[in-house]
Amino acid sequence: MAVDLTLTGAATALGGLGLFLLGMTMMSDGLKLAAGAALERILAAATRTRWHGLGSGVLVTAMVQSSTAVTVATIGFVNAGLLALGPSLWVLFGANVGTTMTGWIVALVGLRFKIEALALPLIGVGVLLRMTGAGTRRAPVGDAVAGFGLLFLGIALLQQAFGALSGDTLLPAGDGVGAVLLQVGAGLLMTVLTQSSSAAMAITLTAAQGGLLSAQSAAAVIIGANVGTTVTALMATVGATPNARRAALAHVAFNVVTAAVALAMLPWMVDAIAVLRAWLGLPPDPAARLALFHTAFNVFGVLLMWPLATPLTHWLQRRFRSAEEDESRPRFLDENVLPVPELALQALAQEIARVGGLARRTAASALAGAPGSAVARERDTVQQLDAVVERFIERLSRAALPPAAARDLARWLRVLRYHETAAEQAVLAAQAGAGADAALPEAPRAAAAAFVGQAHALLAACGASDGAVADRIATAVERAEVSYQAFKAALLDAGATGAMPIDAMEAALARASALRRALDQAAKAARLSAAPAPAAS
Repeated sequence: MAVDLTLTGAATALGGLGLFLLGMTMMSDGLKLAAGAALERILAAATRTRWHGLGSGVLVTAMVQSSTAVTVATIGFVNAGLLALGPSLWVLFGANVGTTMTGWIVALVGLRFKIEALALPLIGVGVLLRMTGAGTRRAPVGDAVAGFGLLFLGIALLQQAFGALSGDTLLPAGDGVGAVLLQVGAGLLMTVLTQSSSAAMAITLTAAQGGLLSAQSAAAVIIGANVGTTVTALMATVGATPNARRAALAHVAFNVVTAAVALAMLPWMVDAIAVLRAWLGLPPDPAARLALFHTAFNVFGVLLMWPLATPLTHWLQRRFRSAEEDESRPRFLDENVLPVPELALQALAQEIARVGGLARRTAASALAGAPGSAVARERDTVQQLDAVVERFIERLSRAALPPAAARDLARWLRVLRYHETAAEQAVLAAQAGAGADAALPEAPRAAAAAFVGQAHALLAACGASDGAVADRIATAVERAEVSYQAFKAALLDAGATGAMPIDAMEAALARASALRRALDQAAKAARLSAAPAPAAS
């Protein structure tokens, strides 16, 4: 019987973990597709300073009574590219303070709102939005909402699997170094098993209120419970972006550093909290004293991290570096050249040439039949570098530029737009049917091969740097257009004669049309880049 219960608990825990990770993925993907600029503006406004980010984390966590939910959601926003690393740190730090509200509710009211109770309604609403909003923004919104629900349902299953174990666990007592370390470990283990520091907090307060633990022992368990919340943050980074991993590591650093300092000062902190409790006129029972300790402990952590946040951010940015992220960093742009427009324009031209090379590589990947996800990652690199270049252009435009330099700046901005559009069209082409050309009937397949060959030749011509670029591009564009029209005619003929299904024909046409558009944008960018700079005036 005991073995059966153990196996059932293990299966439930495994299922809960799977639902948690699935919910995290759905939430991030749905937010990325549905949020658009609106949510980015809201998040930017809520995190524009340290105080705003900290206050947002405290407020939202106090409202939902789940630092787990806020932590995972914040990492999800970072993962979806909706929240930058720096602001996210203060939301995470604020979430640690906000979660202390649970201790006050347990100590002063004895009730706790369970955010996971919203899981099933969220899943139902999300699926309904998904089913009724195909092709609209409601569909990705539904994915995000259902993802939140699955995430909470996963946490609830983990709590169900390990709840009995945490309830039967005897907390170690004593004030020696070994006993304190055991108490910290007990708090950490309870939080990991129940996936809720609030549950560990409630158990600890109950034990202290019943006289099973001294104030110092209970404080050590609370410190361990705080550290235990980092496991959830680390779980949320499975398959996540480098920035999301950095945010999770910052959450770990906050809790571990704060715990280490608090443990070193534990006896003095407990005595100071007793004095503060009396000064505030709070009830003299252990639960109120420990709730105050929990809040003071996390506020102390924020004060401790305040001067460390900037160096921590810089350190984190050097970790988890991916090839795509390295490529998205500018190589030629330098703030020091902004006061000299001629040098700034030269640096800008070199950086935009890099953007063009990345955009053409994205188009080449789509032509080669790379998966849509791989092409999208290359497009993301183009967009990230594009954003950096745009900010440089904006700062340069504020300077007193000669008329010729101003016209040149406008020209480079147009070139940048062409490159970005080429990368976007490449993603659309890949999503329309990567690898579908191999499944075409014989005549369209031969025409597709000819079109792909001419398309690669055009991309190569766009990347050339000799003096005959314009002539080479014109010839390559003409040949690519002829091969595209032949491919299109072959597809239409195959669809009309029943040689291939109509939906497959339409998908192939959509792919070819997107590739043609990408080639057109690449050619325009190359022509405009090769155009002579405007005469000085």
